[in-house]
Amino acid sequence: MSDIDRHQRGKNGQAIQEPLRFVDIRIDTPGREGLTGTTPSNIYTARRDPEQFTIPPDGRPVEEQPQWRRDFPIDWPQDHYVARRDFTKFMVLTSFAFVVGQFWIIGQNYYRKRAGKPAIKRIASLRELNVGQTIMFHYPEESDHCILIRLPGRESDANGAGLVAYSQKCTHLSCAVIPDVENGVIHCPCHEGFFDLKTGVVLAGPPPRPLPRILLELRGDDVYATGIERRTV
Repeated sequence: MSDIDRHQRGKNGQAIQEPLRFVDIRIDTPGREGLTGTTPSNIYTARRDPEQFTIPPDGRPVEEQPQWRRDFPIDWPQDHYVARRDFTKFMVLTSFAFVVGQFWIIGQNYYRKRAGKPAIKRIASLRELNVGQTIMFHYPEESDHCILIRLPGRESDANGAGLVAYSQKCTHLSCAVIPDVENGVIHCPCHEGFFDLKTGVVLAGPPPRPLPRILLELRGDDVYATGIERRTV
């Protein structure tokens, strides 16, 4: 009978199991403190991420490579890992900046509304608007028709991008005006009124005052309407 299975009997004849005599003394060694069971300690050694694994051109271990080669790996797996990590970081920062920008616009519109000013509204992307092209939009309300024009050259408003915007209602009897970029005018076909394309001031006809001008702001490639300027002369 082995020491493990052996029992001794007490005075009352009941079997009492003896304590185990053969215990692996390596369990309590300093290198295995805090571990349970009998799994060899070397199984817990750290493993390298396969995506960061690099094989130098000369085949020697990384530890034997010169410092410049360790700092600047040239094989594809390591470079691909760094590029993907940088791209992820760029996307996270870009998304964060976009979210912050949207909250900033919402907060600004809230205070503008309380102050009785029209809200800030995105009109279009500058990439969608070629030189000489016109885009219609609504500002500040959906019933207010306006026109955005990109002029030849960069001498006009909106951070020098050649952009101007006006209310599309003629100041005479509210007829819809039509931009004529080639001739540099905005024409009202109802009563032959003419406005200057760059400034909106009256050139000819019955209109009594200039077209209301929409204030513009360029943020990156996006064009925003930020207010209305109504003029008498």
